[in-house]
Formats: sequence, structure tokens, C-alpha cells
Amino acid sequence: MGELKKLVEEGKIKYVGLSKASASTIRRAHAVHPITAVQLEWSLWTRDSEEEIIPTCRELGIGIVAYSPLGRGFFGSGAKSADNLSDRDIRKNLPRFQAENLKQNQRIFERVDEMATRKGCTPSQLALARVHHQGPDVCPIPGTTKMGNFDSNLAALALRLTLEEMAELESYAAADAVKGSGTYNAANTWMSSDTPPLESFKGELAD
Repeated sequence: MGELKKLVEEGKIKYVGLSKASASTIRRAHAVHPITAVQLEWSLWTRDSEEEIIPTCRELGIGIVAYSPLGRGFFGSGAKSADNLSDRDIRKNLPRFQAENLKQNQRIFERVDEMATRKGCTPSQLALARVHHQGPDVCPIPGTTKMGNFDSNLAALALRLTLEEMAELESYAAADAVKGSGTYNAANTWMSSDTPPLESFKGELAD
């Protein structure tokens, strides 16, 4: 962060952001130089960041960039999203997309789909709207390779959800209802990304 701060002061970069950082790392980094945004996975079925990370960002005035807001495509078509995945697709190795877990997670999609029908929208729009409704400091970044999906994602901005509808939607994908981890590597989440104490670096340099 000290080096990035120098780059800002030299006019070589304008802003500094973090990705998959723990709350303590965010605080330590922000104390060196203001963090503009933190990128993290946030969707209807990935809400672990809501306990510590989101509150920390809001306390410090840091923007939130939510990637995979459609649950890595799951809320687009449910279990069908795993059909014909290439061997290089990361979802091939994710526990949530393995056959047995996917079979149980399909029930979540079906309930979301039922609610979407009542709302006159698609399940993906409903899931995306739920992230949009988290606040003006949140910027979801759904990925797409098709213009039709792009237009559908834009249309989700016009979807309005009441507090009751938000609670209902979130109840479908409560932590105990989602089967399988959202990552194939526990070390690939903010929960195990605390930066080592500065003293440990100084010790290594001294050696």
C-alpha cells in the first residue's frame, strides 16, 4: 500500500482497490491510503461478506464491487447452467455445481423462479435486483457474452423489491439451504486472507 500510495502521489494511478480482502486487511490498507473500492463475490447464495466485510467498507466509506451477482450463472437457468461446461470452466470444480449438491440447490432456483413469475421478471433479474437493492455504494458486475443477457441485466435496474420481498427472496437461499461451498479452495476467500503482521516482513528482511 505504501508503494501504491507513491504511485498515486506521482500521478501514475488515480485510485486503489482491493479484492477478497479481510476486514482487518481493509482497515490496515485504508490507514495507509484511502481505498476506493473492494471487490468481492456477493450474490443471493453467497452472503458471507455481509457479516464483516460490507459493514467495514461502509464504515470507512469504501465502494463495493460485487462480482458473480448471479451466482456464477446459477440464477440464470438453475441446474441447467452446469450443462455442457468446458473442462476449463471454473464451475466444473466448484462444490455447489457438483451433481448431488446441484440437485438440491435446484430447489432454490425453482423458488426464485416462482417469485420471478409473480413479479413479471426473470429469476436472473430478481437475483440481480437483490444485489442492486443493497445500496448506492454497491456496483454489481454480472458477466455476459450475449447482448440479450446484457439487455436483461440492464432491465433489472427498474425492478423494485419491498423489504418483505427481499426477506422472502433471501430466505430461499439461507446458508443452511445452499449445498456445497462456493469455492473449491478455502484459501481463495477473504476469510483466510489476513495480511501477515508488518513485523513478520521486517523479520524476514532482517534475516
